[in-house]
Amino acid sequence: MNSSIYTAIDSFIAREKLPHTYRITVEQWFLPLAESILKQVSTSRRTLVVGISGSQGSGKSTLAALLVVLLREMLGLRALNLSIDDFYHTHAYRQQLARTVHPLLATRGVPGTHDVALAMQTLKALTQPGAVLVPRFNKGVDDRMPVQEWTQVQAPLDVIVLEGWCLSIPPQPDAQLSLPVNVLETQEDCDGRWRQFVNQQIRQNYTEFYALVDFLVMLKAPGFDKVYQWRQNQEAKLAATMAGGAGTASKLMDVEQLQRFIQHYERLTRHGLEVLPALADVVFELTDQQTIAGKLKG
Repeated sequence: MNSSIYTAIDSFIAREKLPHTYRITVEQWFLPLAESILKQVSTSRRTLVVGISGSQGSGKSTLAALLVVLLREMLGLRALNLSIDDFYHTHAYRQQLARTVHPLLATRGVPGTHDVALAMQTLKALTQPGAVLVPRFNKGVDDRMPVQEWTQVQAPLDVIVLEGWCLSIPPQPDAQLSLPVNVLETQEDCDGRWRQFVNQQIRQNYTEFYALVDFLVMLKAPGFDKVYQWRQNQEAKLAATMAGGAGTASKLMDVEQLQRFIQHYERLTRHGLEVLPALADVVFELTDQQTIAGKLKG
């Protein structure tokens, strides 16, 4: 590796305010991953879509951004990182879903709250020559940014790195939907309509979207019990980032709100931890401290 790559890595660590030990993680795990992706690119005659799937707080956004830096430095590839979060439906549309389908759909996160058509349209546009507007979502105000604030990208790209908490998780067998997995489902989805709707959305709409991923990486949490702790850390970071911003304080969650929010994600997160390792090309096993314990696959 040439020195410019390590300079770029150090700059990335400083910019993202990561611990210095992250450099060891990059050298041990993520540089080899980037090299594997480069091999995939060399044999492909089209834009390669790399997926990163992992629970909230698993570090998938950081890894996606890092891979773009590494791919650009290694071979000067045209690469972009996207999040499935940027394709959430607008706040107003989710309120409409809550009124017409189920009240729990007011909360962003589960399949059915993303604009899958927009996501697929954007990914496909990034493979063709021309300028592409990439949607962005502001979690601080829980709404999609105005179109004039979307990111403009010149396509085609060599690599798209797409990350998401539910990315590539298949639908559950219908028989698994009968029993609630937490208090939220017991009290607010007692007839199972919400979880049945979510499962059907994966089966009907998300499967085609997920099929656009060519190479899937999974960041595997030790278990769902760690996800709440990790997500709490994310909320604290978001609060610090948004401090002083007009109209954002009321959108940030306290402890009780966050606990309820995380329960929206529990069913699919647990399902993904069980079934996704067999579907992914590479699986990194995470420790309780969000570091990598080893590679289970790939």
